[in-house]
Amino acid sequence: MSIVEFSQDQPNMDSSITITDCQVVDLRFPTSEEAHGSDAMHTDPDYSAAYVTLATNRDDLFGYGLTFTLGRGTDLCVSAIESLADKVVGRSLGSLVESFGETAQQIANDSQLRWLGPEKGVVHLATAALLNAIWDLWARVEEKPLWKLVCDLPAEQLVNCIDFRYLTNALTQQEALDILHHNDSTRAQREAQMQSTGFPAYTTSAGWLGYSDDQIRALCRQALSEGWEHFKLKVGANLDDDKRRAAIIREEIGPDRRLMVDANQRWEVAQAIEWIGELAEFDLWWVEEPTSPDDVVGHAEIAKAIAPIGVATGEQCQNRVLFKQLLQLGAISFCQIDSCRLGSVNEILGVLLMAKKFNIPVCPHAGGVGLCEYVNHLIMIDYIRVAASLDSRVAEYVDHLHEHFVHPVVVRDGCYLPPTEPGYSAEMHSASIEQYSYPQGSEWQKRLA
Repeated sequence: MSIVEFSQDQPNMDSSITITDCQVVDLRFPTSEEAHGSDAMHTDPDYSAAYVTLATNRDDLFGYGLTFTLGRGTDLCVSAIESLADKVVGRSLGSLVESFGETAQQIANDSQLRWLGPEKGVVHLATAALLNAIWDLWARVEEKPLWKLVCDLPAEQLVNCIDFRYLTNALTQQEALDILHHNDSTRAQREAQMQSTGFPAYTTSAGWLGYSDDQIRALCRQALSEGWEHFKLKVGANLDDDKRRAAIIREEIGPDRRLMVDANQRWEVAQAIEWIGELAEFDLWWVEEPTSPDDVVGHAEIAKAIAPIGVATGEQCQNRVLFKQLLQLGAISFCQIDSCRLGSVNEILGVLLMAKKFNIPVCPHAGGVGLCEYVNHLIMIDYIRVAASLDSRVAEYVDHLHEHFVHPVVVRDGCYLPPTEPGYSAEMHSASIEQYSYPQGSEWQKRLA
């Protein structure tokens, strides 16, 4: 693969670019009909998104963002985004990103809407969608993929994008700067490496809870033929079923490839310890979300009891403060950021830097419409600019709905390849929007009829 050349120029924001409108669409895809995405807690997910388009005073320039949902309730995210939109409409892009950390704080902490959070739930999902669209717009103006824009930012400007409130007893601004400066001299080599070989991924597409045994076998064999080395199985509904399905995957992938399981918060603490003890014979690398994502102490108790099997959590950790506690108490072995659960790139940067300080690998969650497209940028940022290591690092991949994106994620031999087009890869085809908007889209009109 040839190396893609990007400009090394530092951002030089055109102050004349102004956001003139914010349009939000409720998009829903009927993935529940084939059990795609099914797990012990989410038995009938319809992968969905509140999809944002920021218009500007230039007819050829837009910013796109989304936040991920599972069907019902997407309309709530749409309404929340519309309630926040006045914080960006009418403002110049330069004024928003000049002190991006302050902008993120202002949007995430609306003095009235924050009562519905604060920095969690529907309003925080809406915050992520709006801020993601601003990041996309900024990267398009700079004519760079988002990951390249962030990796090229001076350390001081990158740190200026982070809201450090509530983090400073775990990570100070100076510590963040020290991490970034320490990695500066070698980041060009890592960037070249990513463009050559990519970032290692794992597949969940073979292990959804609603799949039959024969379907699991067939999908494992297909994944092996495509070069996959890491597999994840959904568990937590029935122990005997879990043991049978884990045995099938282990038989298909052999003893040397890595197998992880995901309980999606199904268990009590003691139950998690007991259940994983029963599954330990299948040589598990980690158990994901063994209990409530808010139970930091419970995670620590589980981690201690099931070691050397690791604990991975993060896809439903509502903000950077919860990650801070998980890291401080040694409650997780793998940090699983979600590109939409946290308040966009701004908040994710703080979590990446904390994970680096505590020496915990970041292995992002990416199941859902648009999440792989987003995560592809985030893993590049983490490896090239922050972590500077691939040790025990792997990002989730699911093979669903990528065809709806103008610039879909590219995976080769079980590895994510860095995006090459300007932006954050969130733009969707107009035909997909017309077909799957809810309830007026053609696909839903047909189903609802």
